[in-house]
This record gives sequence, C-alpha cells and structure tokens, in this order.
Amino acid sequence: MNQTASISQNPLATQNVNKLILKYAIPSTISFLVSALYNVVDQIFIGQGVGTLGNAATNVAFPLSTICTSIFLLLGIGSATGFNLNMGAGNHEKAYRIVGNGITLLAVCGVLLGLITLIFLEPLMRAFGATEEILSYAMTYTRITSLGFPFLIFSSGIGQLIRADGSPTYSMICVLSGAVLNTILDPILIFVFDMGMAGAAIATVTGQVVSCSLAIIYLARFKAFKITWKFLKPSLRNSKLIVSLGAASCFNQLAMTVTQIVMNNTLTYYGAASLYGAVIPLASVGVITKVNVFLMAFILGTVHGCQPIFGFNYGAKNYRRVRAALKTALITVFFISSLAFICFQVFPRQIVGIFGTGNELYFQFAERYLRIFMFLTFINGIIPITSTFFTSIGKPIKGIFVSLTRQIIFLVPLLLILPTFMGIDGVVFAGPIADGAAVLVTTILTVGEIRKMSQLETAQADAANA
Repeated sequence: MNQTASISQNPLATQNVNKLILKYAIPSTISFLVSALYNVVDQIFIGQGVGTLGNAATNVAFPLSTICTSIFLLLGIGSATGFNLNMGAGNHEKAYRIVGNGITLLAVCGVLLGLITLIFLEPLMRAFGATEEILSYAMTYTRITSLGFPFLIFSSGIGQLIRADGSPTYSMICVLSGAVLNTILDPILIFVFDMGMAGAAIATVTGQVVSCSLAIIYLARFKAFKITWKFLKPSLRNSKLIVSLGAASCFNQLAMTVTQIVMNNTLTYYGAASLYGAVIPLASVGVITKVNVFLMAFILGTVHGCQPIFGFNYGAKNYRRVRAALKTALITVFFISSLAFICFQVFPRQIVGIFGTGNELYFQFAERYLRIFMFLTFINGIIPITSTFFTSIGKPIKGIFVSLTRQIIFLVPLLLILPTFMGIDGVVFAGPIADGAAVLVTTILTVGEIRKMSQLETAQADAANA
C-alpha cells in the first residue's frame, strides 16, 4: 500500500469530524478528570482529616505538580504531535524515531525531577510560599510524592503517545486505574491508619506506579510499529523537534507554576496585612485552584482529543477538516466553561465546603475569590484550544505565545501591581482582567491563521483544476 492510500484510509482523514472528536475527546476528558482527582481527592480528604493547614500545604506543593505536567506535556505532546504530523505526511520512519526518542526523554526527565526535589526540598517549599506554620506539612507531603514523579511523568507522557497511536480508551484506563486506587487508599491511610499528609502522599504514589505499569505494557504492543532499542536511541535533531512541538503546552504549565508561586507569596504578604491573615488566603486559593483543575480537565480533554485530528489533517493538507475540528472544539469548551461559570457564581460556598471546614472569614474570602477571580471562566477555554491548535499544525512559536498570554504577559504583572494599590483585593481582580486581555489577543491570532488556511485551501483547489 503506497503512502497516499495509507493516508486516505486513516480514520483521522476519513471519519466524520464531530464523531472523531467524540471518539478521542471522551476518553481524553475522562483521563484528565481522573488525573485531576489525584489532586482533588487528596485536597478533600486532607481538608477533612488535617484541616486548613493541610489545604494550605498542598497549595504550596502544587507548583511541583504543574512542573510534572509541564514536562510530560512537553515530551508527550511534542512526540505525539511529531508522530501525527509525519504519519499524515507519509514520513513513517521519522514518525517512529520521534516516538522512541520521546519515550527515552520521559524516563530520564522523570528521574531527574524526583532527585532535584528531594535534594532541594526545604528551599523549594519556602520559595513556593510556605510559612513556618505550614512548612512541615508541605515537606511531609512532597518528600513522598516526589518519589512518584518518574512514574507520573512517564505514564502521563506515554498516555499522549497511546492516544496518538489510536488507542484513546487504553490511555484512559491507564489513568483511571491509578486514580481509583488512590481514591480507595486515601481514606484508609488518612483516617483508619491516622497517617495524615503522609497517607495522602503514599496513596497518590501507589496509584501512579500502577498507571505507569499499564503504560509500559502497552508499549510492548504499540500498533503503528514495534518499539525496539533502535528507535529508543535519542538524537539531538528529534529531541529539538519534540521540544519545539511540545513547548506551548509545557510553557502554559510552567506559566501556571510561576503564577502560583507569585500568587502564594503575594497572598502571604498582603494576607498577613489584612483581616484574613496569611493562612486563610493560601488555603482558599489552594482549594479553588483544585476546583479549576477539575474544570480544566474537561477543557484539556477536548483539546488533547483534537490534537491528533489537527496534526494529521494539517500534515495531509486537509485544511477543511482542521477548521471543522477547531470550530467544534471551541463551541464545546465554551459550553463547558459556561456551565462552570454558573456554578461558580451560584454555589460558591457549597463548592468550597466540599474541601473541608473553616471559620466564617475563610468562607467569606473563598466565596468572594471564586466569584470574582473566575468571573470570565466562560471564555477561558479559548486559550488552551488555540495554543494546542497552533502547536498541532507545526507552528510552535504562535502556540507558545498564546500559552503565555494569560499567565505571564498579563496575570503575573497584575498580581504584582494591583495589590500595591488595592491590597489583597488586587489579587482577586487580577484574574478577570488578565482573562479578558488574553482572549482578545488570542482571538486576533486565531482568526488570522484561519484566513491563511482558507487561502491555502483555495490555492490547492486552483492547482488541482489547472
């Protein structure tokens, strides 16, 4: 079978776009939801078993979770995008080597992050905003969870490749199995064995080991080709390609890490000068960050479900299918985000209350923060969709820029500037201002790219008729 016939018979090129998105997005969404449960379930049980200090400690440790996510997205999305683009273009040998290169990089980077975290544990916790009151809780939790970083990064990155190989359901099973085990072990270790923060951390790592084991099993029966040592040998050229294609997703997570660190330190400083104190804002934002992670699971599930469709069809020059997939994705995330907006505005106390108890000041700040900071939630999905879209079609620079607009270009400066005039309220209002500005810039770039694709499609049709 020649390459043109192979491309034309690939489901990514032939199936109805909306049905194809459902096929990929539903398992992908479930995978992200389950991944979110690792953090959300820990937060719920820690809130109930340890209290406000425990919630604040997980917020301090959370930047390391986003760093893990940034690494597996950098290498996983980069490898999957390179694989899909080259398979769509008929460059099979290059596609295979990109997959093998990505597998090796995921294994090495996971081990390195775990070691670095253990060596510099206390300085990292202090840099992330830990007060003396919170430090021991944060260190106990992170010392154990860092042992799971290699398993988390490897299994999550391989999950992207499994999805790109046409097995989104198996990718979902890998994540689901570990999360279910984590959910079962959390209450047992925290309440029955009275292990507190350590129990939550052990449950998390155990689930990650199980997910990683299932991912490794899949690699032995990868559908596109047989993975051998020949393909696992890394090359500088393929590594650069992987990094460039995964950079947008990675930088988005790193931007979240930088924003979280800036926010934690800003909350600690200005919170101490307010009637709330330092702990209440940290604990409140920690809870709401986990709520947002749960929302983003729906959005990112849709985004990453579309990634193979964007990449393969752009590589095959099926521009109409790329535009159709982008339109469906944008409508989907707008609907999901609008539902979340309604919940945040109508049920803020109930949402915060799921994650444990606190005094009236705690709920007062948390409710106000949730309503105002997340006010433009209904348009937030535009940014990750367009960032992944640009990356998937081989335009990583634009993808990187879009991924940085909200967090780095707008939100971090606002977090530093507004509180000097408004106190802790400056943090609260920084969110919607950054959201609105970022979406405006992103929309302009996306409309321009859609027009370019239309021009390419017209030129393609003219050439065919000539």
